[in-house]
Amino acid sequence: MSKLNLAMWSGPRNLSTALMYSFANRPDFQAIDEPFYACYLTKTGLDHPMGDAVIASQPTDANQVIDGLLAQRDTHYYQKHMTQHMLPDIPRAWIENVTNVFLIRHPNRVLASFSAKYDNPTPDDIGFRQQFELYENLVQRGLSPIVIDSADIRRDPTTYLTKLCTALGIDFMPEMLEWPKGPKPFDGVWAPHWYGAVHTSTGFAQAEGEIPTLASDLQPIAQTCMGYYTKMMDVKL
Repeated sequence: MSKLNLAMWSGPRNLSTALMYSFANRPDFQAIDEPFYACYLTKTGLDHPMGDAVIASQPTDANQVIDGLLAQRDTHYYQKHMTQHMLPDIPRAWIENVTNVFLIRHPNRVLASFSAKYDNPTPDDIGFRQQFELYENLVQRGLSPIVIDSADIRRDPTTYLTKLCTALGIDFMPEMLEWPKGPKPFDGVWAPHWYGAVHTSTGFAQAEGEIPTLASDLQPIAQTCMGYYTKMMDVKL
Protein backbone atom coordinates (compact mmCIF):
# COMPACT_ATOMS: atom_id res chain seq x y z
CA MET A 1 0.00 0.00 0.00
CA SER A 2 1.05 3.62 -0.43
CA LYS A 3 2.56 5.35 2.57
CA LEU A 4 0.09 7.22 4.76
CA ASN A 5 0.78 10.91 5.33
CA LEU A 6 -1.36 11.58 8.39
CA ALA A 7 -2.09 15.07 9.74
CA MET A 8 -3.52 15.03 13.28
CA TRP A 9 -5.21 18.35 14.13
CA SER A 10 -5.98 19.45 17.67
CA GLY A 11 -5.57 22.28 20.11
CA PRO A 12 -3.17 22.10 23.06
CA ARG A 13 -3.67 19.71 26.00
CA ASN A 14 -5.80 17.34 23.90
CA LEU A 15 -3.92 14.05 24.40
CA SER A 16 -2.05 15.05 21.26
CA THR A 17 1.44 14.18 22.49
CA ALA A 18 0.38 10.81 23.86
CA LEU A 19 -1.29 9.97 20.55
CA MET A 20 1.86 11.01 18.70
CA TYR A 21 3.86 8.67 20.94
CA SER A 22 1.34 5.91 20.26
CA PHE A 23 1.70 6.11 16.48
CA ALA A 24 5.46 6.70 16.61
CA ASN A 25 5.89 3.50 18.63
CA ARG A 26 4.73 1.53 15.60
CA PRO A 27 7.65 0.23 13.53
CA ASP A 28 6.08 1.63 10.34
CA PHE A 29 5.68 5.29 11.39
CA GLN A 30 7.85 8.40 11.74
CA ALA A 31 6.57 11.49 13.60
CA ILE A 32 7.02 15.25 13.50
CA ASP A 33 6.00 17.52 16.35
CA GLU A 34 4.12 20.79 15.62
CA PRO A 35 6.06 21.82 12.51
CA PHE A 36 4.35 25.23 12.15
CA TYR A 37 5.10 26.37 15.74
CA ALA A 38 8.11 28.56 14.86
CA CYS A 39 6.24 30.06 11.92
CA TYR A 40 3.28 30.85 14.20
CA LEU A 41 5.42 32.55 16.83
CA THR A 42 7.33 34.55 14.23
CA LYS A 43 4.14 35.82 12.58
CA THR A 44 2.23 36.61 15.79
CA GLY A 45 5.05 37.82 18.02
CA LEU A 46 3.44 35.98 20.93
CA ASP A 47 5.54 35.45 24.05
CA HIS A 48 5.44 31.69 24.61
CA PRO A 49 7.50 29.61 27.04
CA MET A 50 10.82 28.78 25.36
CA GLY A 51 9.74 30.85 22.37
CA ASP A 52 13.25 31.81 21.23
CA ALA A 53 14.32 28.18 21.30
CA VAL A 54 11.25 27.17 19.29
CA ILE A 55 11.98 29.77 16.60
CA ALA A 56 15.61 28.68 16.39
CA SER A 57 14.68 25.02 16.06
CA GLN A 58 12.37 25.04 13.03
CA PRO A 59 11.86 26.76 9.66
CA THR A 60 9.85 29.96 10.02
CA ASP A 61 8.79 30.00 6.36
CA ALA A 62 5.45 28.21 5.93
CA ASN A 63 6.21 27.07 2.38
CA GLN A 64 9.42 25.44 3.52
CA VAL A 65 7.49 23.62 6.24
CA ILE A 66 4.90 22.45 3.72
CA ASP A 67 7.55 21.15 1.33
CA GLY A 68 8.97 19.04 4.13
CA LEU A 69 5.55 17.69 5.12
CA LEU A 70 4.78 16.56 1.56
CA ALA A 71 8.17 14.97 0.86
CA GLN A 72 8.16 11.30 -0.12
CA ARG A 73 9.06 8.86 2.67
CA ASP A 74 9.73 5.16 3.08
CA THR A 75 7.40 4.89 6.10
CA HIS A 76 4.02 6.23 7.16
CA TYR A 77 4.30 9.77 8.53
CA TYR A 78 2.50 11.24 11.55
CA GLN A 79 2.19 15.02 11.65
CA LYS A 80 1.11 16.46 15.01
CA HIS A 81 -0.46 19.88 14.35
CA MET A 82 -1.95 22.60 16.55
CA THR A 83 -4.92 24.20 14.79
CA GLN A 84 -4.14 27.64 16.25
CA HIS A 85 -0.83 27.58 14.37
CA MET A 86 -2.67 27.72 11.04
CA LEU A 87 -2.88 31.48 10.69
CA PRO A 88 -5.01 32.90 7.85
CA ASP A 89 -2.03 33.65 5.58
CA ILE A 90 -0.58 30.13 5.80
CA PRO A 91 -1.44 28.18 2.62
CA ARG A 92 -4.14 25.52 2.93
CA ALA A 93 -4.13 23.72 -0.44
CA TRP A 94 -1.49 21.21 0.71
CA ILE A 95 -3.89 19.84 3.33
CA GLU A 96 -5.88 18.15 0.55
CA ASN A 97 -2.82 15.96 -0.12
CA VAL A 98 -2.67 14.39 3.35
CA THR A 99 -5.06 12.27 5.42
CA ASN A 100 -6.68 14.48 8.05
CA VAL A 101 -7.85 13.51 11.54
CA PHE A 102 -9.27 15.89 14.13
CA LEU A 103 -8.65 15.13 17.80
CA ILE A 104 -11.14 16.83 20.14
CA ARG A 105 -11.48 17.33 23.88
CA HIS A 106 -14.00 19.06 26.16
CA PRO A 107 -13.14 22.80 26.52
CA ASN A 108 -13.21 22.69 30.33
CA ARG A 109 -10.58 19.97 30.37
CA VAL A 110 -8.41 21.79 27.86
CA LEU A 111 -8.59 25.09 29.75
CA ALA A 112 -7.97 23.52 33.16
CA SER A 113 -4.76 21.97 31.83
CA PHE A 114 -3.63 24.79 29.52
CA SER A 115 -4.13 27.59 32.05
CA ALA A 116 -1.82 25.79 34.48
CA LYS A 117 1.00 26.21 31.93
CA TYR A 118 0.06 29.48 30.18
CA ASP A 119 -1.27 32.66 31.79
CA ASN A 120 -4.36 34.53 30.59
CA PRO A 121 -5.38 32.29 27.69
CA THR A 122 -7.79 33.48 25.01
CA PRO A 123 -10.14 31.40 22.83
CA ASP A 124 -7.71 31.65 19.91
CA ASP A 125 -4.91 30.18 22.04
CA ILE A 126 -6.68 26.83 22.35
CA GLY A 127 -7.76 26.37 18.75
CA PHE A 128 -11.42 25.29 18.90
CA ARG A 129 -12.63 27.83 16.33
CA GLN A 130 -9.67 27.16 14.04
CA GLN A 131 -10.22 23.40 14.33
CA PHE A 132 -13.88 23.63 13.36
CA GLU A 133 -13.19 26.03 10.49
CA LEU A 134 -10.47 23.77 9.11
CA TYR A 135 -12.77 20.76 9.37
CA GLU A 136 -15.61 22.61 7.63
CA ASN A 137 -13.26 23.79 4.88
CA LEU A 138 -12.18 20.23 4.14
CA VAL A 139 -15.78 19.01 4.05
CA GLN A 140 -16.69 21.82 1.66
CA ARG A 141 -13.88 20.62 -0.61
CA GLY A 142 -15.50 17.18 -0.76
CA LEU A 143 -13.15 15.46 1.69
CA SER A 144 -14.14 13.24 4.62
CA PRO A 145 -11.85 14.01 7.57
CA ILE A 146 -12.00 11.77 10.62
CA VAL A 147 -12.93 13.06 14.10
CA ILE A 148 -12.03 11.23 17.31
CA ASP A 149 -12.53 12.23 20.95
CA SER A 150 -9.61 11.97 23.37
CA ALA A 151 -12.01 10.89 26.14
CA ASP A 152 -12.96 7.80 24.12
CA ILE A 153 -9.32 6.88 23.57
CA ARG A 154 -8.57 7.18 27.29
CA ARG A 155 -11.65 5.20 28.25
CA ASP A 156 -10.98 2.32 25.82
CA PRO A 157 -7.75 2.78 23.87
CA THR A 158 -7.78 -0.62 22.15
CA THR A 159 -11.30 -0.16 20.77
CA TYR A 160 -10.91 3.43 19.62
CA LEU A 161 -7.42 3.09 18.22
CA THR A 162 -8.67 0.09 16.28
CA LYS A 163 -11.56 2.18 14.96
CA LEU A 164 -9.16 4.94 14.00
CA CYS A 165 -6.76 2.57 12.26
CA THR A 166 -9.63 0.97 10.36
CA ALA A 167 -10.82 4.40 9.20
CA LEU A 168 -7.24 5.14 8.09
CA GLY A 169 -6.94 1.86 6.19
CA ILE A 170 -4.13 0.45 8.34
CA ASP A 171 -3.98 -2.39 10.85
CA PHE A 172 -4.06 -1.69 14.58
CA MET A 173 -0.84 -2.74 16.31
CA PRO A 174 -0.54 -3.54 20.05
CA GLU A 175 2.61 -1.38 20.12
CA MET A 176 0.29 1.64 19.99
CA LEU A 177 -0.84 1.01 23.56
CA GLU A 178 2.51 1.68 25.22
CA TRP A 179 5.81 3.47 24.69
CA PRO A 180 9.10 3.93 26.57
CA LYS A 181 9.14 6.41 29.42
CA GLY A 182 10.99 9.69 28.89
CA PRO A 183 11.68 12.22 26.11
CA LYS A 184 11.59 11.14 22.48
CA PRO A 185 14.02 12.16 19.71
CA PHE A 186 11.19 13.73 17.70
CA ASP A 187 9.91 15.90 20.59
CA GLY A 188 9.90 19.63 19.93
CA VAL A 189 12.39 21.70 21.91
CA TRP A 190 9.44 22.97 23.99
CA ALA A 191 8.96 19.52 25.53
CA PRO A 192 10.61 20.37 28.89
CA HIS A 193 7.86 22.95 29.56
CA TRP A 194 4.82 21.10 28.21
CA TYR A 195 5.49 17.34 28.24
CA GLY A 196 6.33 16.61 31.87
CA ALA A 197 3.37 14.32 32.51
CA VAL A 198 3.57 12.38 29.25
CA HIS A 199 7.31 11.85 29.76
CA THR A 200 6.51 9.93 32.94
CA SER A 201 3.94 7.78 31.14
CA THR A 202 4.29 4.48 29.34
CA GLY A 203 0.74 4.43 27.92
CA PHE A 204 -2.58 6.23 27.90
CA ALA A 205 -3.88 7.46 31.24
CA GLN A 206 -7.06 5.97 32.65
CA ALA A 207 -10.51 7.34 31.84
CA GLU A 208 -11.06 10.94 32.86
CA GLY A 209 -13.22 11.86 35.85
CA GLU A 210 -15.85 14.56 36.20
CA ILE A 211 -15.70 17.65 33.99
CA PRO A 212 -13.68 20.23 35.98
CA THR A 213 -15.24 23.47 37.19
CA LEU A 214 -13.26 26.42 35.86
CA ALA A 215 -12.27 29.68 37.52
CA SER A 216 -14.72 32.46 36.70
CA ASP A 217 -12.33 34.18 34.25
CA LEU A 218 -12.04 30.97 32.18
CA GLN A 219 -15.74 30.16 32.01
CA PRO A 220 -16.57 32.63 29.16
CA ILE A 221 -13.74 31.13 27.10
CA ALA A 222 -15.14 27.63 27.62
CA GLN A 223 -18.61 28.83 26.62
CA THR A 224 -17.21 30.37 23.43
CA CYS A 225 -15.48 27.11 22.53
CA MET A 226 -18.31 24.77 23.51
CA GLY A 227 -20.33 25.34 20.36
CA TYR A 228 -17.43 24.28 18.14
CA TYR A 229 -16.73 21.24 20.29
CA THR A 230 -20.39 20.15 20.21
CA LYS A 231 -20.48 20.32 16.41
CA MET A 232 -17.34 18.19 16.19
CA MET A 233 -18.81 15.71 18.70
CA ASP A 234 -21.71 15.13 16.32
CA VAL A 235 -19.38 13.60 13.69
CA LYS A 236 -16.85 11.71 15.83
CA LEU A 237 -16.01 8.02 15.47
